[in-house]
Amino acid sequence: MQNRLIKKTGDEISPLGFGAMRLPLKNGKINRELAKKQIYHAIDNGINFIDTAYLYGDSEKFLGEILQGEYRDKVMISTKMPAIHIKKYEDMENALKEQLDRLKRDYIDYYLIHSVDLKAMNRLLKKGLIEFLNKARSEGKIRHVGFSYHGPREEFEIVLDGYDWDVVMVQYNYFDENVQASLEGIEYAASKGIGVFVMEPLKGGILAGKMPSEAEKIFKDANPDRSNAEWALRWVLNNRNVTCVFSGMNSIEQIDENIAIASKTAPMSMSFEEMETVELVKRVLRNSLKINCSTCGYCMPCPRGVNIPECLKIYNEKYLFEHNGMFNESLIDYFQYVGGVMGKAGNAGLCNGCGKCLRKCPQKLDIISELKKVKKEFEYPGFKYLVSFIRYVGFPVYKYLLKILNR
Repeated sequence: MQNRLIKKTGDEISPLGFGAMRLPLKNGKINRELAKKQIYHAIDNGINFIDTAYLYGDSEKFLGEILQGEYRDKVMISTKMPAIHIKKYEDMENALKEQLDRLKRDYIDYYLIHSVDLKAMNRLLKKGLIEFLNKARSEGKIRHVGFSYHGPREEFEIVLDGYDWDVVMVQYNYFDENVQASLEGIEYAASKGIGVFVMEPLKGGILAGKMPSEAEKIFKDANPDRSNAEWALRWVLNNRNVTCVFSGMNSIEQIDENIAIASKTAPMSMSFEEMETVELVKRVLRNSLKINCSTCGYCMPCPRGVNIPECLKIYNEKYLFEHNGMFNESLIDYFQYVGGVMGKAGNAGLCNGCGKCLRKCPQKLDIISELKKVKKEFEYPGFKYLVSFIRYVGFPVYKYLLKILNR
């Protein structure tokens, strides 16, 4: 793979990074022998960057155990401050100390503030975030800093300009090209020399799975030997402003496939015909939506805090990508992005039918009725208690339970 440069830090990063959120599990815990074999294989074949987080179960401690000896200096690590757990300044220092202990390192290469929007960032600023970051950097405990963004696109540049950030992590794939940071936000970050890390390039695996028959036909007619996953990864890696794409790989086969894709996808290497093929597939997917929501965000803000565009988007995607079982990636997305697992709750059940959104919607949708569908679809009995469980126990255990229940 041809490494990509972060101008602000001078580090050369492999275009494919290893995401440690979805490590293989055994009896609800990380399968240490299998995961170690996979990570060593990835590093031996050119991956030099691993991303983890305080909230990713036991992954920090596991990485601290295996990234020793010859592998210690072969890879850089990014991890994240658990923003939702920060109540006072001391919580930041305690979290960093614990993370350094878990990782068995004197410093963290890239330290990101986890899952923030403008409101969350302002809350942390009042707790002394800037003072904490400056102090940790001066003491050598953090080399570089950034944040992972989970807010609306109109707030992204405000957060980006609020501090001397080195990197930013955003959700970006061909289906979600204009959500969160959006293409314009990515270009803006790159213009400042900031590294751009991409999460969810396959949208949690959705873009690698089964699609509507018309979309499948378009891809196969263009190139019968190319998988859906390859189309999606190549599209993201083709962007010259993307530094590193994190993939939650949990098999040797996935690692080898993704490395092969990253090795032959240089920036701006996709042809016009290939880009047009992806655009045609995207149009098919958009036209197949059950709710005709363009996620423009004009309905926001909701007085009750409902994240209306995200709720409707997740509902659409459950059926669009044929994830129709009771437990699926769409349900995980609902808990993570609007349920309150990664920040403030914005779920459909918070709606009280005030109707303020109805006057703003350019599509003239009956948003209140649509939110009732979303609530019925995702908010099972005990919803609030399950959200609390996920927040404090972590994603790996939750995903293991879903795997058992979905058999």
